[in-house]
Amino acid sequence: QVQLVESGGGLVQTGGSLRLSCVASGNFESINYAGWYRQAPGKQREMVALISNVRSTYYADSVEGRFTISKDNAKNTVYLQMNDLKPEDTAVYYCSAFTQAHGTTWGQGTQVTVSS
Repeated sequence: QVQLVESGGGLVQTGGSLRLSCVASGNFESINYAGWYRQAPGKQREMVALISNVRSTYYADSVEGRFTISKDNAKNTVYLQMNDLKPEDTAVYYCSAFTQAHGTTWGQGTQVTVSS
């Protein structure tokens, strides 16, 4: 079963950039979809970006054109490059991985705070 550890969150000013990383242990090649979700206080968790095993990508409308998801199979790592950050991007960001054998696995989350 895949285990996930996120890093890269922090405090940034409006318009700034951050790159989140998610390192997966286990069989990285078995991951059908990897992605990033976020949850702001008092709100439901929402999908931010997904990448498939053939590198097809999907984005929430709110981040399209500002965020980029990618992966490095050699490093078992999924990235989320976030540019032009806005206060409404403030949330805990979670990495996820879906495999047919084990369903969805979640990381522990990393806080992203964008100050105005």
